[in-house]
Amino acid sequence: MQIYGSPYRGVLHCVRTIFREEGIRAFYRSYTTQLSMNIPFQCLHFTVYEYAREKLNPSHGYDPKTHVLAGASAGAVAAALTTPLDVAKTLLNTQERSAVGILVRPEGHAVYVSGMLTAFRSIYKLRGFSGYFQGLQARVLYQMPSCAICWSVYEFFKHFMHLTETELSAI
Repeated sequence: MQIYGSPYRGVLHCVRTIFREEGIRAFYRSYTTQLSMNIPFQCLHFTVYEYAREKLNPSHGYDPKTHVLAGASAGAVAAALTTPLDVAKTLLNTQERSAVGILVRPEGHAVYVSGMLTAFRSIYKLRGFSGYFQGLQARVLYQMPSCAICWSVYEFFKHFMHLTETELSAI
């Protein structure tokens, strides 16, 4: 459903068609890539957030501006550094025809990009090194506000839950 000019009429049509033509394995084609992307993303995300929060607010007091800026920074860095993994995951999920066409087999059988290494090779053959960073700006622009909101809400509730009854009655 993500590809331009998708042949599917809706989600159920997409699921039925893929299941009929490719089998159940098609739904798990990018599973290892998804895990391989999420682990470094979350590690970078938390590390950069804590580093930025410490630099912006060494007193560790509740400061919404700090949480927004540190969260946005964390999201941007994590998104930028894990973009190649996201590009590979997207290729594995969408099986874009121009990328799959690189891997033509002489027998004429249907060919699918399967596995992270094959996806990385296909991306390089198709677009070179810059192909690994397709959609970098969109990904960063999506993650920055998302992470800023997430951390701001988390820090607000953490702060709110630590208030004493006296402080709460003053609100």
